[in-house]
Amino acid sequence: QLQLVESGGGLVQPGGSLRLSCAASGFTLDYYVIGWFRQAPGKEREGISCIASNGDTTIYANSMKGRFTISRDNVKNTVFLQMNSLKPEDTGVYFCAADRRFSCNLDEYEYPYWGQGTQVTVSS
Repeated sequence: QLQLVESGGGLVQPGGSLRLSCAASGFTLDYYVIGWFRQAPGKEREGISCIASNGDTTIYANSMKGRFTISRDNVKNTVFLQMNSLKPEDTGVYFCAADRRFSCNLDEYEYPYWGQGTQVTVSS
């Protein structure tokens, strides 16, 4: 059974960093793109970043450029999201999602497989 599990969320002060992990089980990530999405309180889910199946291409939402870095380790079957210079508006539940294709995008409707999410709270 294909499963994605996010971890690494928590409470962090503004300006701090977190590293989220998305671990896959029941399948190998080699042929899957991975997207990271978040849902802030009272807001719709938005795309943050994604990475192509071979890791060569990454996409970031404008507000994350320069602060977030997505990477993947297909040997560990895990994708990471390094988040630096966190702001209170980064607070939300962060989800990873997968689809079997080569190129990624930030359209949540094109990802059929989702994790349960991990909470990130940025507050002093």
